[in-house]
Amino acid sequence: MTTDEMNQVPNLDAPFLPPIENPEDESLKQTYNSMQQQFGKVITPLKIHWARLPPAFLQWATKINELDMMLQLPPQTAMFIRGQVARLNVCLFCIDANRFAAMQMYKNEAKVDELNQYKTSPLFTEAERAALDYTTELMKEKKVNPATFARLQRYYSEREICEIVYLIASEHVYNMTNIGLNIHSDMLCSIPPK
Repeated sequence: MTTDEMNQVPNLDAPFLPPIENPEDESLKQTYNSMQQQFGKVITPLKIHWARLPPAFLQWATKINELDMMLQLPPQTAMFIRGQVARLNVCLFCIDANRFAAMQMYKNEAKVDELNQYKTSPLFTEAERAALDYTTELMKEKKVNPATFARLQRYYSEREICEIVYLIASEHVYNMTNIGLNIHSDMLCSIPPK
């Protein structure tokens, strides 16, 4: 490595790979147009990560969104679980995207903004606290205490518990993708809701 290379300070605010602004693949172009219409911009993970992979990978990511629509868990609970995983992983893109989704769905992001205080905030139910405690413990410890699981079982069915695990795992994949490529917030919350 030359002295010039060693003296170059990387820009930690920029993704490690340059965005692909004009993809050649027709289906990807359609996805870019759809994103532009939905968010007012093409989200960075699409331009950095998904655009470089075969279409089946983007189809997998789209399938995650479709599967989320099939959950029996309340959508707000699912959003809090994804938000907690993103917060614990410090995935700035996903934290921003989760807040944007809350603004779109509920026109009120106050509860999302209280996520780091869910244990004491009066905005959260005991069931939500049990799910978030389970999420936090699994993320931090990579295992779950039987007492934490027993508390979760008081509020959620076996299917809902499996959905919680799915949400934690799939959000973790998204987070590691963004963190691994140095993708930060897209400032979606600065875009006025439609």
